[in-house]
Amino acid sequence: MASLQSSYTAAVTNYRRHRHRPPPSLSSKPSHFLTQTTPTHRFHVSCNNNNGGANPKPSPESGRVDRRNMLIGLGGLYGAANLIPDPKALADPIQAPEFKSCSEARDVQSGDVLDVNCCPPPSENIVDFKLPPVHRMRVRPAAHKVTKEYLAKFEEAIRRMKALDKDDPTDPRGFMQQANIHCAYCNGAHDQVGFKDLDIQVHNSWLFFPFHRWYLYFYEKILGKLIDDPTFVLPFWNWDNPKGMQMPRIFDNPRSPLFNTNRNQDNRPPAMIDLGFSGATEDLQKVVNNLSSMYSEMIRSVNSTIDFMGQPYRAGNSPSPGMGSSERGSHIAAHVFVGNPKNRYMEDMGNFYSAGRDTLFYSHHANVDRMWSIWKTLKTDVPKDLTDPDYLNASFLFYDENKQLVRVKVRDCLDHRRLGYEFEPVDTPWLNYRPAKKAARAKIKDISSGAQKADGLFPLTLKKVTRVLVPKTAKGKADEVLVLENIETDTTKFIKFDVFVNDEDDKTEELDKAEYAGTFAQVPHKTKDKKGKSNITLRLTELYEDIDVDDDDTIVVTLIPRSNGDDVTIGGIKIIPSPPRSG
Repeated sequence: MASLQSSYTAAVTNYRRHRHRPPPSLSSKPSHFLTQTTPTHRFHVSCNNNNGGANPKPSPESGRVDRRNMLIGLGGLYGAANLIPDPKALADPIQAPEFKSCSEARDVQSGDVLDVNCCPPPSENIVDFKLPPVHRMRVRPAAHKVTKEYLAKFEEAIRRMKALDKDDPTDPRGFMQQANIHCAYCNGAHDQVGFKDLDIQVHNSWLFFPFHRWYLYFYEKILGKLIDDPTFVLPFWNWDNPKGMQMPRIFDNPRSPLFNTNRNQDNRPPAMIDLGFSGATEDLQKVVNNLSSMYSEMIRSVNSTIDFMGQPYRAGNSPSPGMGSSERGSHIAAHVFVGNPKNRYMEDMGNFYSAGRDTLFYSHHANVDRMWSIWKTLKTDVPKDLTDPDYLNASFLFYDENKQLVRVKVRDCLDHRRLGYEFEPVDTPWLNYRPAKKAARAKIKDISSGAQKADGLFPLTLKKVTRVLVPKTAKGKADEVLVLENIETDTTKFIKFDVFVNDEDDKTEELDKAEYAGTFAQVPHKTKDKKGKSNITLRLTELYEDIDVDDDDTIVVTLIPRSNGDDVTIGGIKIIPSPPRSG
């Protein structure tokens, strides 16, 4: 196995060094699997709780000031580039939702109610989670390496979970009840406590990693209980390693309870995932792109803890203030890669409301969780922990393996080992996959042809590849950050665009080069007005070193739409000095 890995690594390295480069191209045509258009369709089925009929929503708490109005007066989405966190005057952590007040989840396309009951069964008895003693660490295996014995247990656990749906559809441990947790927390079924008609959204903010860690923790515990094996763990889909860059074959057996027909049939094994949605057709190019994408989102483009974790999200905030680099990168890529483009809404994995119906979703997020754990060990100058009390005290509700409703807080899941599990060690080849430095510095006068000045160009609807001249704040290899601000998207669409700096050849399917700065992407999801607004920041320190900006006072930024560029508008672009990197 070691020789196979080394041979593959050598092939990838050789490919990077000696591949043939065709003539320059600036085609903005999306990849063939990114052009699926989802038609608008209306349908009405209630997503009420089990008492029949939606309970009325609570009124705002007495004396509570609606912080939305306050934020508007303070400049809306946290001001320039989301680099300054929300004012703390009336700050408050997101509170666990009131299950009794759960109502209709919304169709991301039309705003109508979904054909699914997302609401969990209510319970008067809620207990606070207490960290259990850890006597033996459970080890989550890589999905492509599991043993026959493990697979038999995994399949039996899922089989029994699905059987609960037939025995008692209200059992919170059942497969569909568990799947609907994701729908309820991300498609508008839950209001924020004290803020009527203001959703709880667990994506696109600093809640992304902790919510999904808790979600998998209880899912795993339920499966273990069903087969009477408290040591049971979920496998992780190792899409960051070349040997795991396919849908795991254990999920592709039509006779297995792990199988799901609602997947992209063109992307079944041995199809190679393209984490950058670059449109590359050669598998070796996809591999080097994937490793480059991972290096970028985990190390190269990350300037602060918030850049990786996601933007602050407090009680009274509008949902989805902004994704971190990992959430908008490999996380979204795997969702869309698996989702079925022949379905109206790319169900199951390609849409947040239905993602939990695919057993592969949980292994995908087990690797997302692994990315968080790996990031916290990286020896970089970015602090790895957030200390804001509104982050640490945010809370959620989950049913445990004994059907007990449990309140959990973010603070108790920061170290996965305290929850009793670890990950099987596997190679992380992306960790040292910094792009090779350019042999010769690009001359700004040569690459600025066709580029436009930012003044008068923005707001920019990204209908085509666009090149922008952006002034630096200082000459030389300064520690600077590229800011794309006021990015407005249609949240019902899969959105993806990439960012390059001083790119001479404009070979858009190649991400394994020094000029690649980072990406923006979103999975379709529901918001009240179908509009998402966010900013992203991309650190330029390494990039400057690798392309040798020398004494240039201007760079050329190339924005490349990968999917639905017509549905994304960028409000502005600028370069600022790197802010202090604090947690």
